[in-house]
Amino acid sequence: MAQEIIRLTNVSKNYVLERVVIPALKNVTLSVCKNEYVALMGPSGSGKSTLMNVLGCLDTLSSGKYFLNGTDISHRTDDELAVIRNKEIGFVFQTFNLLPRMTALENVALPLVYNGTNRTNRTNKASLMLDAVGLADRMKHKPNEMSGGQKQRVAIARALINSPSIILADEPTGNLDSKTSYEIMSILDKIHKEGNTVIIVTHEEDISRFAHRIIRMKDGEVYSDEVNEHRTIAS
Repeated sequence: MAQEIIRLTNVSKNYVLERVVIPALKNVTLSVCKNEYVALMGPSGSGKSTLMNVLGCLDTLSSGKYFLNGTDISHRTDDELAVIRNKEIGFVFQTFNLLPRMTALENVALPLVYNGTNRTNRTNKASLMLDAVGLADRMKHKPNEMSGGQKQRVAIARALINSPSIILADEPTGNLDSKTSYEIMSILDKIHKEGNTVIIVTHEEDISRFAHRIIRMKDGEVYSDEVNEHRTIAS
């Protein structure tokens, strides 16, 4: 039986704007198993970004339960959630979120600074990660010296540096052309095949087809959760 890595039970998230309560998530219940490849889809305002923030420990719940690797993290403090994020979750963002004055190597090594890894080990591990995403020749380049696709590869290498339980990719191809998008999705496919749990958040149907399972959201609720019978196979 597949090992459950994420379980949400009746999760709701409300925001308060000028004393008006706005429900962003409404009693969402779902689970994700280890080594699943899931696409989370929905139009703007559907709740998929809020759900991503909850899954990524970037936001707290208004109600419900969140179990990560069997541990209830529903009511952890912000500091506790930060520790969990750094250890358990690797993020890949549409806008790359690279520090402009740091080299590719320094950007990838940055998460290791926070867990006390010494400089030599940080450099060695970051070098291996960059080599794994095909950027061995770009380690000393800064973000403004790289293409969008190269910057996203750096972001993926950084996401993998702490050997996280989950890779969470938010619109990972949103700023890329079609050819580069396919290259990035091929890397994520390879990461999944190596044993990682991958969750991508996207509004693009062609990107969602790389996943094994597609969860669709509307008005803060999951309205469809299906196995992808026609997935795109990355070369």
